[in-house]
Amino acid sequence: MDMKALTKIQYGIYVISSIDDEKMAAQLANSVFQITAEPVRFAVSIAKQNFTCEIIKKSGKFAITALSEETPFDFMGRMGFKSGRTTNKFVNATFTGSDTLKIPVFIDYATAIYEAEVENKIDVETHILFIGKIIDMKIMDSSQNTMTYDYYQKIKGGLTSKNAPTFIKK
Repeated sequence: MDMKALTKIQYGIYVISSIDDEKMAAQLANSVFQITAEPVRFAVSIAKQNFTCEIIKKSGKFAITALSEETPFDFMGRMGFKSGRTTNKFVNATFTGSDTLKIPVFIDYATAIYEAEVENKIDVETHILFIGKIIDMKIMDSSQNTMTYDYYQKIKGGLTSKNAPTFIKK
């Protein structure tokens, strides 16, 4: 199989965040998609070994921040290539509690924010597919384009985490 064919499916670049008691978690993800319109439901795919997966399972909620094309690579590197178990991803970042579920969401570089309560989860070997009912969502900056995975790879020269569903061994 030609694994590079996976790069032809279009994705966005998002920060998935959650909070459980006093623990906050965040990570980059590209596997986010809307699955129903009424009520609005999204699915996110999170690697089982990621700290964010652990916190979403405990809290039953997550937020999605759609990132703009202007997002600097160092911000994406902190979100995508460092573990929340050993790195505080929220240091030197502008974030706030979301309006409804009080999940930490990043303000800088956000084009839109979505808040979800987990309704279901599906074990898919290396990842958990969380199905979340959207409780609130809002546009943050309509003047910016949301970054696609293609843009991230070609323009930003982005790398892919070994835990990403689209990881291709070189």
